[in-house]
Amino acid sequence: MLDTTGTRRPARQEQDFHVSFEFFPPKTEKMEEGLWESVRRLEPLAPHFVSVTYGAGGSTRERTHSTIARILKETDLTPAAHLTCVGASREDVDEVIRSYWEEGVRNIVALRGDPPEGYAKYAPHAQGYASTADLVAGIRRIGEFEVFVSAYPEKHPESTDFEADIDVLQAKVDAGATRAITQFFFDNDLYFRYLDRVRARGIDIPITPGLIPIYNFKKVSSFASSCGTHMPSRIARQYEGIDDDPETRKLVAATVAAEQVRGLVAEGVTEFHFYTLNRADLVFAICHLLGLRSHTHEQKEVLQ
Repeated sequence: MLDTTGTRRPARQEQDFHVSFEFFPPKTEKMEEGLWESVRRLEPLAPHFVSVTYGAGGSTRERTHSTIARILKETDLTPAAHLTCVGASREDVDEVIRSYWEEGVRNIVALRGDPPEGYAKYAPHAQGYASTADLVAGIRRIGEFEVFVSAYPEKHPESTDFEADIDVLQAKVDAGATRAITQFFFDNDLYFRYLDRVRARGIDIPITPGLIPIYNFKKVSSFASSCGTHMPSRIARQYEGIDDDPETRKLVAATVAAEQVRGLVAEGVTEFHFYTLNRADLVFAICHLLGLRSHTHEQKEVLQ
C-alpha cells in the first residue's frame, strides 16, 4: 500500500486519517449564508486546514481576505489563503502576503492562476511574478509560511507532456513549496501513476489527492473538461436519467464518492483534500466513512 509520500506501508487505523476542505468566497448574501453553514458543519471534524480560493485575475481578492479574517476570528480552524500571480504587481502581491502574516495566517496555497475573464491565455503582469515558482520564492522571502502548490495527475492542460509538467512541479519545490494538492481526478490509477513519476524524479514532498464530490454531474463534468480531467464513462452512466431526480442524485453521488475514497484508502492513502463547492453534507458523510467523527458529538458523549 502507498501513502502520499510514495512509501509502501500497512493500512492505518481510522483515527490516522487527515482531511482538509476548500471553500470559495461568497458573492452574495445568500451565498455567504451557505458558506458559513458549510464551515460550521465541517468545523467539528477538525480538518488539518481549510483553504479559501482566489478568483481569476485576483477578482475575489477582498472577499478571500475577509473570509480568511473571519475564519481566524470566529472559528478554531487553520486557514490557508489562495494567492495567484495574475493581474497584480509584485508590490501588491507582497502587500497581501505581509498582511496575512500579520493577521496570523501561516499557510498559503500558491497558484499561477487563471487568466481574467475575456483573456484566452495566461500572461504575467509586467511588474508581477512570472510563475508560481517565482511566487513561492517571494512568499518564502517574506515569512516562514507552509506553501502548498498544485499538482496534476493528468498533467496541466498547457503542459506539452508529463516530463515538462513535472519540471514545473520541481521548480516550485526548489523555490520552497512544502506540500502539493492535486487537481481533482476520478480514476485512482492516474493518481498512483503520477506519484510514481514524481517520486522517480526525486520529488518527495507530500502530495495530497484532491477530490470533488459530484453533486451536479453537468457542472462537475464541465469543470473536468475545462481543466483536462478525464470523466470515466462508468461514472457518467451512473448519472444518466436522473437530472430531475435530486434525491437519487444524492444517493448516486454518495456511492461514487465512497467508492473512490475506499479505493484510495485500500492503497494506504491517509490524507484527503475535498473541493466542497461550499456544500458540506456529502463531504461530511465521506469523512464519516473514513471514521472521522464530530468532536462536538464526542464531547457530548463524554459529558453524558
